[in-house]
Amino acid sequence: MAQLFFFYFAGIIVLTSILVVALRNPVYSALSLLIMFFHVAGLYVTLHAEFVAAVQIIVYAGAILVLYLFVVMLLNLKHEDRYHAQFPVGALLGVTILTEVVLLLLQQHGDPGTPVAPPDTVPPAAAIGNTEAIGEALYSTYVFPFEVASLILLVAMIGAIVLAKRDLFDVNRKA
Repeated sequence: MAQLFFFYFAGIIVLTSILVVALRNPVYSALSLLIMFFHVAGLYVTLHAEFVAAVQIIVYAGAILVLYLFVVMLLNLKHEDRYHAQFPVGALLGVTILTEVVLLLLQQHGDPGTPVAPPDTVPPAAAIGNTEAIGEALYSTYVFPFEVASLILLVAMIGAIVLAKRDLFDVNRKA
């Protein structure tokens, strides 16, 4: 059953990824990207990474896609054929990569390799969830990189506000 879900999510991810590139309307392309983000989150759920799936939906499907849509709406993109002339090159690269993947799968399927031992089972009392494990690692082992990343994001946010305010004041002076 897990393989059925995997192939469903993987098929939809591949199909919507192709639609993101192939669709000429940028809004439809962004909607295909939204569907892809949700199916990637579903793939994470099948891997028992629920926290990563939630972050995928919140960050990518929520924030990043909204940013893309705002940019598309602000730029007011018109139909341009200059990018679609590269479709044959992209199709050739896609077929080449797909052929390599199929050959690698056939090669791996032909070589049975060594049998894999079943993983050691952890007693239920000692098992912790994904969120707890990520939080423990983030706030113990990786606390310094976490704080540096938050400081960089804070400086970027302040810089964006200062630049936006400066443009706002320049517009008011010209008027």
